[in-house]
Amino acid sequence: MKRLTIITIISSLHLFGSLTDFKTIQEATDAYQSKDYNKSIKLYNKLDSTLPEVSYDRANSYYKAKDYDKAITEYKNSKGIDEDRLLYNIGNSYFQQKKWDKAIENYEKSLKIRDDEDTKYNLELAKREKKKQEEEKKKKEEQEKKDKKKQDKDKKDNKDKKQDNKDKQDKKNQQKDGKKDKEEKRDNKESKKEKQDKKDKGSQKESSSPKEQKMTKEQKLNQKELKRLLKKLNQDKMPTMMYQANDSNKKAKREDSVNPW
Repeated sequence: MKRLTIITIISSLHLFGSLTDFKTIQEATDAYQSKDYNKSIKLYNKLDSTLPEVSYDRANSYYKAKDYDKAITEYKNSKGIDEDRLLYNIGNSYFQQKKWDKAIENYEKSLKIRDDEDTKYNLELAKREKKKQEEEKKKKEEQEKKDKKKQDKDKKDNKDKKQDNKDKQDKKNQQKDGKKDKEEKRDNKESKKEKQDKKDKGSQKESSSPKEQKMTKEQKLNQKELKRLLKKLNQDKMPTMMYQANDSNKKAKREDSVNPW
């Protein structure tokens, strides 16, 4: 940043109208040099703001106080100060804000008016910083693309994983339900069979009337009696006796004219 010398300000003292103004200028300059920039700004604000020298030094105080927007405004109001100097300081203000395009623009305009090594140096530095910023921006964009791609992939993988787990769970549930259905069918079948068996037994029990039960008892008695008679016949040599008995009976029947029995 380039400042006006105190000699230049003194040579313009007649513009301020009194030694009081000069004293204020001296105090503002001392505050500036002691890095009390806010005090310097307040003192400059007591002076005639229309004077380019006041605006210029006040702009320098704003610059040192890192209030670059106000510094730029004051530099632009400092009409009558060397144009190359104003452009150089405006370029520095934009440089501090990392507004590389505007900084480069003002440095280049300053160099067209007057060749200056400091201006050239700052111009090249601004160009390097701009290139560095563009590379960082490009790198950042590429990294953001990679991150987004990775996030999309992770999101897709998680979605696929959830779907796989869901499919496995559904399959497990189907197998479980199928097994349950089989068990229910089997239980129902067994239950039906048991019911049918009970029904059949009940039907058989109901179909057995007292008469049938009685006949069954009589049949048992007849079988028992038949066994007793057979046993007795066997003991009496029933086949021979039967033959003889049949033969005599036939004779008797013939003689007595009795019908065969």
